[in-house]
Amino acid sequence: MAIEQEVAGMRCGEVLAELSDYLDGELLPARRVQLEAHLLGCEACERFGSAFTAVIQALRKRGGEPDGDEPQVFERLRVRLRNKRT
Repeated sequence: MAIEQEVAGMRCGEVLAELSDYLDGELLPARRVQLEAHLLGCEACERFGSAFTAVIQALRKRGGEPDGDEPQVFERLRVRLRNKRT
């Protein structure tokens, strides 16, 4: 992300690092509230968060089972997401 803002006591990089945990309901309540406040006050993170959420929801709806030529794409995405969390 080109712009790194601090909103509601969180920097954009922190929000991006914790977005998956947020979507999975794994954040502590206080941190969830803080992240949501950041999203409300940061247009860039809100846009990215909305797009990220849509992708994750679509993947969950499909059940994570790729077909055709998609397995390589899904595997690369899984690896990248896994590496971002560590």
